[in-house]
Amino acid sequence: MRTEFSAILLRAAFMPGTLILGGCSAPQRSSVPAPSPARADTQAGSAVVPDGSAVQRSSRSITQVRHASADRADDPILPAPKPDDPTSPPADRPRLELPDLIDMTVERNPRLAQVTWVVEAVRGQALQAGLYPNPYVGITGNELGDKTGPGGIWTTPMVSQEIVTANKLGLSKAAVLREVDQASLGVINERYRLFTDVRQNFFELIVLQRRVEVYSELVGLAEKSVDNAARLLKAKEVSNLDLVQLEFDLERYRADLDATKKMLPAAYRQLVASVGVQDLPYTNVMGDLETPIPNYDLEVLRVYILGIHPEVRSAQIGVERAQIVLRRAEVEPIPNLFLNSGYTRQNQNKSSDWDVGVGLPVPLWNRNQGNIRAAKAQVDIAFNEVVRVENELVNRLAAAYSAYASSRKLAERYKSDILPKAEESYRLSMKAYQGGQFEYLRVLQAQRAVAEARLAYLRTIGEMWKSASVIAGLMLEDRWPLEPAQREPQGNQP
Repeated sequence: MRTEFSAILLRAAFMPGTLILGGCSAPQRSSVPAPSPARADTQAGSAVVPDGSAVQRSSRSITQVRHASADRADDPILPAPKPDDPTSPPADRPRLELPDLIDMTVERNPRLAQVTWVVEAVRGQALQAGLYPNPYVGITGNELGDKTGPGGIWTTPMVSQEIVTANKLGLSKAAVLREVDQASLGVINERYRLFTDVRQNFFELIVLQRRVEVYSELVGLAEKSVDNAARLLKAKEVSNLDLVQLEFDLERYRADLDATKKMLPAAYRQLVASVGVQDLPYTNVMGDLETPIPNYDLEVLRVYILGIHPEVRSAQIGVERAQIVLRRAEVEPIPNLFLNSGYTRQNQNKSSDWDVGVGLPVPLWNRNQGNIRAAKAQVDIAFNEVVRVENELVNRLAAAYSAYASSRKLAERYKSDILPKAEESYRLSMKAYQGGQFEYLRVLQAQRAVAEARLAYLRTIGEMWKSASVIAGLMLEDRWPLEPAQREPQGNQP
């Protein structure tokens, strides 16, 4: 049963969209599972399977992230690549989406394969811990060359067998089987750590691509502004200082555009390295920063994550293991029996005899006192480890949620108030300029304000998605972001 549980854990860790531990049915997200208390079973030959309700994931039917069509020439992710631009990938190369990257991570990431082999190594240790001691077989010759019987006295076969008492082997194996469970949970934990890295790097690259768009527009606006200002200068409608200022803005935008383009290849390499396929040819990634994001509630998240996270369950299994190790140390002083038997041939008097012996060590001075004391301390350490892991998870959650909630609120303000007002200001400035009420420079200022507001919005929404990626990893999300109808757990607007 224990081996089946570990196999289920590993299969679940490599099954996109499904995670079921311990063979239990998946709970609905509306109910928050409570962590099962640590326990230990030290009965003879038993190996307790961890409570599946403490570490399980529901099977989700998730619609992939909605994206704009890749073949729309009027809505590209990046500006049309130039032949002499080494930072632009070939235009005909297929674009990667987040689900593609997640699938590649599961299939090819070496970190995930490495922790899987750790499970197999510990499983081998569990097998070894339960094996019975081998018998000892020998032959003994005495009094060889004696005058009364030169053939001497021979004892063969001399067989000795240690009889293990007090279920020592069962306890030793049960303790290592707990390590198998912990290693299996480590595979699941590593899976979602990788997912978090991939998602954060993905959204970082998407934001960079959007920034290239905005900076390209800014450069185009600045070039037109410089041309118009040069004509206005000849007509003596603007000063030379105004033209120099516009040329300064143009060079600054060009520098920002070039710097952002230079960041794209490195950001892409960082993304595919986190996937585990660092030799993947450079291409664009496709994603939608406007996809509806889950509306999380901090307290609901805290209870939910502490109930399902593999680090918590691993710490709880650590308590079980420490208790079994303590029980194993307590039964160590109970002596094992040593049985001996053999056949003796005495050539002096031509007789044949059978030998039988029983022996055992006497626990007079060494009663394993030191190991028992150490095992008791390890039990206390294991109990405190559960609390430490829970506190660390809550700390990680709180930090991610704080960044998520603040950046989400700011992004909403940009989208609902700041960007519309900047665009309205530009429209009014253009209308006033056409009516002869404003100077052209006022229009240019309004244009720059719109573009810079878009840049600030991109930075904010990028931080929101990166923080939400951490939350999704803590929640053990496979296909994420979710459809709005399936966003759980939900709470008040942050």
